Amino acid sequence: MFRKIIFTNRNLINPAKSCKTAAITFITASFIIFPAIATAKPYLKGNPANVNPPLAGAVYNLGGGGTDVDGAIQWMINNARGCEKCSSKVDVVIIRAAGSDAYNQPISEMDGVDSVETLVITSKSDANTPSVVEAVKNAEVIFFAGGDQCKYVENFQNTKLEKAVESVSARGGAVGGTSAGAMIQSDFVYNSCLSNIESRDALDDPYRDIDFTYNFLPWVNLKYTVVDTHFDKRDRMGRLMAFTARQVQDGKAKSALGIGVSEATSVVVDRNGIAKVIGKGSAYFVLADHLPKVCEKGKPLSYADFKIWKVNNGETFNLRNYPQKGYYLRSVDRGRIDSNPY
Repeated sequence: MFRKIIFTNRNLINPAKSCKTAAITFITASFIIFPAIATAKPYLKGNPANVNPPLAGAVYNLGGGGTDVDGAIQWMINNARGCEKCSSKVDVVIIRAAGSDAYNQPISEMDGVDSVETLVITSKSDANTPSVVEAVKNAEVIFFAGGDQCKYVENFQNTKLEKAVESVSARGGAVGGTSAGAMIQSDFVYNSCLSNIESRDALDDPYRDIDFTYNFLPWVNLKYTVVDTHFDKRDRMGRLMAFTARQVQDGKAKSALGIGVSEATSVVVDRNGIAKVIGKGSAYFVLADHLPKVCEKGKPLSYADFKIWKVNNGETFNLRNYPQKGYYLRSVDRGRIDSNPY
C-alpha cells in the first residue's frame, strides 16, 4: 500500500496583524478552537493487503547520503525475504520528518516490492498514532530518509513508533536509512541537537556542543558503534575520532567503532554481522580501543593509534570479530591528526 501520511499542527494566528490575517483566522476558527490533532492524507498505490512473508534477517543498511544506492535498498529487500528474483514480496515503509513521497516510485519498481508507504512524522504525538504504528509493524522493510537526526531522536525515542521499528527487526526484517537516517542506527547516536559540529572543532574540544543519544534502536550487530555520513566529502574523520574517544573516556564502552560512510555509498550488514560496502565510495571503520591520553572538556583531544580500516566497494568487514590486520594507524596530538587519515 502506498500512502503518504503528513501530520500538521494548526497554530492560532494573531488577528490583530492585518485584515487579511483576520479573515484567515475567521475561516479556520471552527478548527482552532479544538486541540490540534494528527491528520492523514491517504496516497494509495499497490496492494493494500498485508503480505506478511517469512523473513530471513535481521539486516541493516547505512547510507552515506547524496545519491541513494539503489543496489543497497534492493539488497535489503532480498535479504529480508531471503531470496533474489523470487515470488516472495515485502511491504516497505519510508519514515521521514520532512519532505514528500519521492521514494515511492523508484522503490515500487524494485524486485519483490508489494507496496510502499511514506510516513512524514513531525512530533512525538504523531509517532504514537495507532495508524502509523500499525503501518510500521506490518512492514518488512523500514527506511529512514535523510534530514535531521535531532528531530528523529526527539520525536521517535520512547514512542510506540520506536517499538514498532524494533519489532520489524525482531521478526527478521530490514531497517536502514541514509544520512541522518543512517546515523540513528548507531548504538551511540551523535544527535547534532546542540550543533552540527565540524572536525576541527570536535578535535579542539570533544565535549563542546557535542551530545549523544543512547538506548535508541539497539541493534545487536551495531553494538558499540557511531555512524557518520557524507564522510570524506565533508572531512568528518576528525569528529568521528572525537566521537569514539568520548565513548571510551565516558565509560560507555571499552572500545568504540566509528563507521564513516562516503556519499553515494552504503554499508549493508547481514544477519551474521558481516558488513559489505556497496557504491562509488568507501567506508572507514575507526576503532578506539583504549583510553585517550587527553579527552576533557575545554582541552584538545590527544589519542594514540586509532585503528582505521578503509573498505571499498564489494569488500567486507566483520562487525562481530574485528579484523586483526588490514588497518593503518593514525594518532591525534593536541587536536591535530598526525597525517592524512583517508
